Amino acid sequence: MSISEPSSEPLEPQAAMLEAVQQLIAVVAQLRSPDGGCPWDLAQTPTSLIPYVIEEAYETVDAIQTGDTKAVCEELGDLLLQVVLQAQIASETRQFSLTEVAQGISEKLIRRHPHVFGDVTVETVDDVHRNWEQIKAIEKGEDPTTTPPLSQKLSRYARSLPPLMAGMKISRKAAEAGFEWEAIDGVWAKFQEELAEFKEALAEHDKANQEAELGDLLFTIINLARWYDLDPSAALQGTNQRFIQRLEQMEAIADRPLADYSLEQLEQLWQQAKARLRGQAREAREPD
Repeated sequence: MSISEPSSEPLEPQAAMLEAVQQLIAVVAQLRSPDGGCPWDLAQTPTSLIPYVIEEAYETVDAIQTGDTKAVCEELGDLLLQVVLQAQIASETRQFSLTEVAQGISEKLIRRHPHVFGDVTVETVDDVHRNWEQIKAIEKGEDPTTTPPLSQKLSRYARSLPPLMAGMKISRKAAEAGFEWEAIDGVWAKFQEELAEFKEALAEHDKANQEAELGDLLFTIINLARWYDLDPSAALQGTNQRFIQRLEQMEAIADRPLADYSLEQLEQLWQQAKARLRGQAREAREPD
């Protein structure tokens, strides 16, 4: 397929889409204008916007997982705003523009999909992945026939992924390279070792060392999750959601603010909330 071929989609929706994107670009440019722009937007820098990029990405993921189409549309808009805003700020100092951003990713996709835009033939998804990695290596000036140092790969994961996800990636890649326990007993022994060291660090009142030992303990838990084929990010997300659901039930049961209850009373409310949720789960599973 040639990308120069006309789209089979009706022209009007495509024109409307381009008009909507142009309007967004114009709105963001006005927000950043020294002449009548928004003080908050004018005060932003690429670095100050990092928390919003992360937040909007996570909110988009949450909307996708809930399956709420309206929410997905809204959150994608918020995420797109962050892209346009970063490009607008860069264009003001002539670093790059949104045009270069769009052109760059289009060219990259074409280069890395020669089986779609060229004459390369692939049979499996593994073939696609292998070609992608080889092309990416060439783009970076690396020899695609040689394996880059393991530390180089792992450093990229540590820089670019959320900590739990990076930990799992690092753990898997290290295991593939042979840095692995012979049996699960070794991982459990390491967990006990790290737990003891963390407890010792807590008694020393050295925060830097405490955080280092806590990190070692968490990394060992990630390794346990890998051995049992569990996703630590999904596990923690599930726990966060369950905690909020139980707290919501506690607030529904309580006749006054939770802060007015004793710890023992809060524990009783907690157990009642868990029982309520279990009952609701059973009812949801039972056929009508």
